[in-house]
Amino acid sequence: MATNITFIGAGNMASAIIGGLIDSGIAPDSITATSPTEDMLRPVSQRFGVNTQTDNNAAICNADVVVLAVKPQIMRDVCEAMQETVLQQRPLIVSIAAGLDAETINQWLGGGHAVVRCMPNTPSLVGYGASGLFANQAVTSEQRDTAAQMMEAVGIVEWVEDEALIDAVIAVSGSAPAYFFLMFEAMEEAAVKLGLPADTARRLAIQTALGAATMAQRSEDTPATLKQNVMSPGGTTERAIQHMEDAELRKTIADAMQACADRAQAMSKELSAG
Repeated sequence: MATNITFIGAGNMASAIIGGLIDSGIAPDSITATSPTEDMLRPVSQRFGVNTQTDNNAAICNADVVVLAVKPQIMRDVCEAMQETVLQQRPLIVSIAAGLDAETINQWLGGGHAVVRCMPNTPSLVGYGASGLFANQAVTSEQRDTAAQMMEAVGIVEWVEDEALIDAVIAVSGSAPAYFFLMFEAMEEAAVKLGLPADTARRLAIQTALGAATMAQRSEDTPATLKQNVMSPGGTTERAIQHMEDAELRKTIADAMQACADRAQAMSKELSAG
């Protein structure tokens, strides 16, 4: 792992990664977080004991890795203001900003940089994240390892060799926590109609999802086989699954994920043109 890591931005996702890094054994004094005001930095400083700085250029002057964790809408201004310092230092650039491709980030920073584009998801906040990563051609194998180790501190990592596939990552993991939250919501509402108290229904649905995910993660069987194992001929589960199949749940999910990927592609074009 690189010696010095600077986070440009100190919001929830940056804080999650910082916490994961410290839990994995990275020294707090090797991490710096930046934000425009001390008030915004106080929580991360008090919680993790890392260095803080309101001047981005001062914060990156000794950085081996710079993590860009600001809103996409202000990323261009932030990058261009750091351009001279980044050109001198040539750190690994890791962007966790949604919708901005690696080449856009590279050009806003002056060009010729090693850039890893990362698409994490919100379960990273509790250490169960899933991140898709893409590295441009300037990224060395050592830098790939550094980026992977950093994101593995908050979950699993999957590399894609074609950056266009980041849109698919967004559809299958970046936006997907909301799909499951919708499922919990729908199951709770249905269970209440069946007579269960809402809090009981919610706990049962969430625990069942946790158990099913853990089984799928630990098993060598495919999800299709695991599903079949729960279904007895003529039984309750078979009846429920058949109803979902008849209602074309698979098509609904596929269409939703395509809509998600399409919107991700459109947002990337909009932000890169801004």
